[in-house]
Amino acid sequence: MAQSSITSKNQTTVPKEVRDKLGTGPGDVLHWEVKDGHARVRPAAVAFLRRRGTVAVGRGSTVDDVRLARARRGGEDE
Repeated sequence: MAQSSITSKNQTTVPKEVRDKLGTGPGDVLHWEVKDGHARVRPAAVAFLRRRGTVAVGRGSTVDDVRLARARRGGEDE
């Protein structure tokens, strides 16, 4: 069973094995629910987090991509 302690600032670290099983990392939001003396923790957006790393990002310019998309739909370029 994974465990962690609470610091003097009332903070704790989520153990690595728990982060791995939840698929969470830095910047992710966790929801806490306390009921009948038990705490339940779950990621805020499980479906999205499981897709992390599935979109390949290649070379190019985001600005150029936005301009091209605007031109294709007939929008004005700023």
